[in-house]
Amino acid sequence: MRFGVSFAAVAACIGLASSQAWSSEMTTPLRADQVRFVSLFKEMVETNTTASSGSCTRAAEQVAARLKAAGYADADIHLFADPERPQDGGIVATLPGRDPHRKAILLLAHLDVVEAHREDWTRDPFKLVEADGNFYGRGVFDDKYHAAIWADLMVRYKEEGYRPDRTVKMALTCGEESSGLHGIDWVLQHHRDWVDAEFALNEGGVGESDEHGTHVLLGVQTAEKVYQDFKLEVTNPGGHSSQPVKDNAITHLAGALVRLGDLEFPTQLNDTTRTYFTRLAAIKGGETGAAMQALVKNPQDAEAAALINRNKAWHSMLRTTCVATMLNGGHATNALPQRANANINCRIFPGDSVPYVLKTLTEAVNDPEVKVTVVPPQTLTPPPPPLTPAIMQPIERVAAEVYPGVPVVPKLETFATDGIYTNTAGIPTYGVWGLFVDGNLGNIHGLNEHVGVRELFLGRDFLYKLVKAYALGKGR
Repeated sequence: MRFGVSFAAVAACIGLASSQAWSSEMTTPLRADQVRFVSLFKEMVETNTTASSGSCTRAAEQVAARLKAAGYADADIHLFADPERPQDGGIVATLPGRDPHRKAILLLAHLDVVEAHREDWTRDPFKLVEADGNFYGRGVFDDKYHAAIWADLMVRYKEEGYRPDRTVKMALTCGEESSGLHGIDWVLQHHRDWVDAEFALNEGGVGESDEHGTHVLLGVQTAEKVYQDFKLEVTNPGGHSSQPVKDNAITHLAGALVRLGDLEFPTQLNDTTRTYFTRLAAIKGGETGAAMQALVKNPQDAEAAALINRNKAWHSMLRTTCVATMLNGGHATNALPQRANANINCRIFPGDSVPYVLKTLTEAVNDPEVKVTVVPPQTLTPPPPPLTPAIMQPIERVAAEVYPGVPVVPKLETFATDGIYTNTAGIPTYGVWGLFVDGNLGNIHGLNEHVGVRELFLGRDFLYKLVKAYALGKGR
């Protein structure tokens, strides 16, 4: 059943209207459940959950209130927080299944978002705004899209009286975007029973569109790169700036950073990326498709690699990458620097070790005055989850219904997720966002983060049906 309500009317009734007018072309009627979802999504986006000034706990409590209103018992909801950082809480909720012998499904998402400063954004980052067919706001894609959809479908299942064959669990945690918080790693260490599952669905596996917005492939993340920071540091006795010397800490550091800027790790393929480029070659065709085929046959084909590397996403999928992200140096404007340092953020290709990357960085720096060290903690390196028919067939079946004619393709994502903890704990974790974004991933972690309105609702329908397909299981 559909309600004859336009996006503009929904905006007015739930308070989304602002100085940014709703796009006039958005006149597709919304279902009643979509109206309520936008209300939940708005509440979640407009709850600041940054580490510096926000509260994941507040967001978790808002979700708990909606679950209780839908009929969840207190015993099925676990709110938790660290007494020393009470604002960094989370929530785990359970929809019991009928078969106690079947292991659960875990729906995983994070509530925290990266920092966003109002003066940098075109719009207030903590106000949900629709413009030009997109929703704008910090976290609309990473990862409140997922968190809101998981909470929404848990409410819908309960209100429908839906009884899955297997238990469905949801974990919305803090700390994915920053370290040291009570995130899913803490839950696994202290309350494994809350989230124990046969497998988990997490962020990742975004869909890809071409330059015309046509859906090209729906990704499923079956591998991810390892996040690891390294530190470059130079120390020096310093002195008065009126008597400069060549042995300058900032100069040493600057030279090292220039050399690291030229560093290129070798091209690599694994099972996931080999499958990805093989299938994408058939879709792309032409010169690009031929280059992909050549690269699959020979990863050292320099000519093919040069063409593929023009695309920054493909370039990152094929190797370990390291980039300078922060700088600090000097202690006074009229003194020679006594210390200069930089943070080097690496995304390590599965199979490359942290010691190997450290050695490569040290050799590229090529300056004994520059100390290169691993920034603790050293990242975990879990094995990738198995790509089985039990996982892929439901995705392919639901994709054929929601995105007819769009192939499902395994992907190695270049970013890191909380899946590193669940995979390490023996819970195979797959990235299934179930929606399509632009080539800049909706500018996540950047200014004016956004997600398409139409794509949001399609992704929501996709995940609602997919979780039901998994929860029924056995082909039903």
